[in-house]
Amino acid sequence: MSESLADIAPAAAHDLHASGAVVLLDVRELPEWVAGHAPGARHIPLRELVPDEVAGDEIVVVCRSGNRSGQAAALLARSGVAARNMDGGMKAWAAAGLPIVTPTGERGTVA
Repeated sequence: MSESLADIAPAAAHDLHASGAVVLLDVRELPEWVAGHAPGARHIPLRELVPDEVAGDEIVVVCRSGNRSGQAAALLARSGVAARNMDGGMKAWAAAGLPIVTPTGERGTVA
């Protein structure tokens, strides 16, 4: 069984995701996702998260502020998935000036 890995800063999560080293999993609700998310992130709302259906050597979980993603990372870790929480969530991602897109590829916002 895996343990939760240390939280990761948004810039580090962005770099690892861009290199293909991690899967970025957004567990916010659909309206939040539609308003804006990290490019290339996978979307599964926390209430729909089934650990056995999440694939990847390492998962970085993100929500708006880090609370839901912390819960999701712990759930995944209890199921043997190497998962870590992105510190500060999409609010911190946006504050770091990292890209945010809508499902249509337009510039997004953090709702």
